[in-house]
Amino acid sequence: MYTQSAVSADDRRRKRRRKTFGVIAAVLAGVLALGSVVVWAVNGSSSGKDERNAADAPDRLDVRETVEKRPASATGALAFRFSADDLAPGEEHDMPGLWATDKIVAKGINRTLLGFEMGADAAAGDETWSIRFDGPICGTTARMSVEHRTAILFAGTAERGAPCDRVAFVDLDDGKTLWSKKFSPEKSGGTSGTEDTSALQPPTVTLTHGTVVVTWGGGTDAYAMDGGKRLWRNESTDKCLHMGAGGGKGLLIRLACQGSDPAAPATSRVRKVDARTGHTVWTYSVAKNVSDIHLVSSDPAVLAVSAGDVGITDLLSLDEHGKYLATIRVQKGKYVAECVDEADYVSVEDCPSIVVGDGQVFLRSAEQGDLVNNANWIVGFDLKTGKTVKKFDSGRDALLYPLRMSGDRLLALRESSDHISPMALMSLDPATGRVTPYLYFDLPSEAWTLTSQTMNDVRVEDGRVFFGSRLATGPKEKTWQWLVVGVESVTQRAESLKMPKKQDR
Repeated sequence: MYTQSAVSADDRRRKRRRKTFGVIAAVLAGVLALGSVVVWAVNGSSSGKDERNAADAPDRLDVRETVEKRPASATGALAFRFSADDLAPGEEHDMPGLWATDKIVAKGINRTLLGFEMGADAAAGDETWSIRFDGPICGTTARMSVEHRTAILFAGTAERGAPCDRVAFVDLDDGKTLWSKKFSPEKSGGTSGTEDTSALQPPTVTLTHGTVVVTWGGGTDAYAMDGGKRLWRNESTDKCLHMGAGGGKGLLIRLACQGSDPAAPATSRVRKVDARTGHTVWTYSVAKNVSDIHLVSSDPAVLAVSAGDVGITDLLSLDEHGKYLATIRVQKGKYVAECVDEADYVSVEDCPSIVVGDGQVFLRSAEQGDLVNNANWIVGFDLKTGKTVKKFDSGRDALLYPLRMSGDRLLALRESSDHISPMALMSLDPATGRVTPYLYFDLPSEAWTLTSQTMNDVRVEDGRVFFGSRLATGPKEKTWQWLVVGVESVTQRAESLKMPKKQDR
């Protein structure tokens, strides 16, 4: 499974790095064997039901946003493991993307998308289905539709340096490619008569209601989830490159625009667009000293910006008309605001340590203490005022990491810094301050590195927690490499064991 054309693999080491708009200006100018299972007492109701009423049933073309329910038991058990022992020292393979449904765990590896049945202890060759693309996977989105479908960017050929110019819409349950399109620009990006620089900007992909959205430097394309018809194309007409899109409940486009002075740094804009028509709803111009923007949330609009510094310095909230509301300052490292911007898999909405919901944005504080005796907290900031609302402490010898919203609750990972106490999936209620444990579990030492949010993907779906590596690297000595691991409740595990496997049906 790992072996592919040496050209398509390209033997490139993906370096995680941040891009600045100063560079853009130049372009514009030119078990998991579970070690143990720990049972802890669970405070509050043990009914297994979420105390909050679920939202109305979503449309099948909506972007999936699940509301997790508290399991009947908080004791964790193995849900899935994918590992390998055939990697040579120094051998590397890109592993872009991680998705989970109630039945399947899907993982990208080089130019192949693999689907594994839930409950498996899997190695290469154990996949339930696989999709092999014409060239390497070069872009993904963590979003999927209610029907468990997502979009993948890939190169049209396996040749070295082949452009990333294809998008496929795939069904994650059965591994079918529903449609694929080539989105190469029909003409040069930028103002008529200027040099074509769009190919120098890596494309991005995201999902919003009924729509797959691709940016490719010189413009933005939108395709219907059903059938793949191109709904609209917005090409750059004002010396602006389209630098990525943020989806979900709405659609934002990040722009880098060059003024009349080609030597001056590019300026940044964020544009809200009607996903079905491509019409501009509003445009927000960012201050000139901002060198980088990430689209944390499209509705409500929340931007993570770098202003005169390396790394995220501030979060900006906008109202429904694109007007400025408030600034939440990272305060020179007091709070952690991380966004992942890799050299080859660009996603302007990949900010795993920043969560928006319930009228707030949630950040974790910097770690307090040493590597073993450590602690931190999560703070909610009001989007209208920028003021703090609620604080959740991790407790002694532990760290809290915000993961995502579940309705009006925040799901967070509690990691034991001494690796003696178990890890936990927690539900934090911003309205009451109540902390409810959903799962307690252990991870063996081989999987500890998988919990890093900037180097791995962490997903919570259908009562399970998954950790997946973004890069497989061969060890110095032959050993099993843990690539994906998932945990679920023992009650959920018992129910899964009663279900017949695919090969038994």
